[in-house]
Order: sequence, then C-alpha cells, then structure tokens
Amino acid sequence: MPRISEPTVAEHRARQLRTLLDAARTLVAEEGIEALSLAALARRVGLSRPSLYEYFRSKDDLVAAIVEEELPRWAALTARALAGPPDLVGKVESYVRAQLVIMTDGRHAAAVALAQHALAEPARERIRDGHALLLRPLIGALEEAGVPDAELRAELVQGIVDAAAVAAQRRPGRAAAVIDAAVAQAVHGLAAGGAPS
Repeated sequence: MPRISEPTVAEHRARQLRTLLDAARTLVAEEGIEALSLAALARRVGLSRPSLYEYFRSKDDLVAAIVEEELPRWAALTARALAGPPDLVGKVESYVRAQLVIMTDGRHAAAVALAQHALAEPARERIRDGHALLLRPLIGALEEAGVPDAELRAELVQGIVDAAAVAAQRRPGRAAAVIDAAVAQAVHGLAAGGAPS
C-alpha cells in the first residue's frame, strides 16, 4: 500500500487530487491542450497510470474535474461583483467585467480553454451544470429588475462574454478594449430589449 502523507486516507486523497489538478493545469498552460493526457499527467507527477485511474477514468473526466474545481471560485467572484452596483446596468456591467477578467486571467485560462475543447457528452453536461452557478446571480438581478425571460437574457449575456473571451485570446494585449466592447454590447442589448435600468 502506498504511503500516505496526511493524517487520514481521505485527506491524503484530497491533497493528491489537488496536486493532480494543479499539475494538469500547468501542463496545459506550458504545452497546450493537446499535451494533456492521463499518461502525460502520470509522468509529470510520478504516478503510475493505474494509480491515476483511481482519480480520473478518462481525459474527459480529468478536464471536467479541472473546470469543476474552478467554478465555485468563479461563482463567488461573480456574486461579489454583482453585489456592489445598485442598478441593473451596473450589475450587468459588473457581471461581464468579472467574467472576462476571470476568463482572461492566467490562472483560469487552462480551465477556460479546456471547457471549450471537444468533450464527450457526460463531461460537457457536468460543465454545463457547473456553469449554471455562474448565471444564478445575473438571473436574480434580471428578475429583480423585472426583465422578462431573465434566464434567457442571462444566457445571451453569457454568450457575449464567451465570444469576448475568444476575441481577447485572438487579440493579445487588447483584452481591456475587448472587455469594454463586450460591456457596451451587453448593456446596449438590454436597453434595446426594453429592460428597465
């Protein structure tokens, strides 16, 4: 039996999982998405592939775990951003800016890139379920302001965010301009749709 480095097996497994996810993010950041495989991760952390299968059944499972680990942090940052402004326009602007700062930040870039990678449906569903956490504060703000079809509107704002993240990746050094354009687009779209401010 392998030696554990924590007081309990559960704590050891939790620490090992964090180590694996950190190593996977680093691998993607250094070598790109295509370099990520269970074999490459096993080599990087010095585990056998069978030991790695105790944590992840497949590459898709690994990708979903990386994204899932980031989502609660993203959700907390998003909720804090929306808590500040008193009006709907300010809340939408804060949402778009917070999401894009997260998506263009180096720490989160690997998770964002992985989430956009081709995955099998079970992994995609896990990621979609986690992304619902990010939309909740925006849906709540839209509902509170009386915006019709708040969930659909929130999804459309998120579509602007997703498109802006891709645009920012294609325009290194222009992330601030892309974020400003995305904010203007999201706010203008809400005003044009009759949403109260």
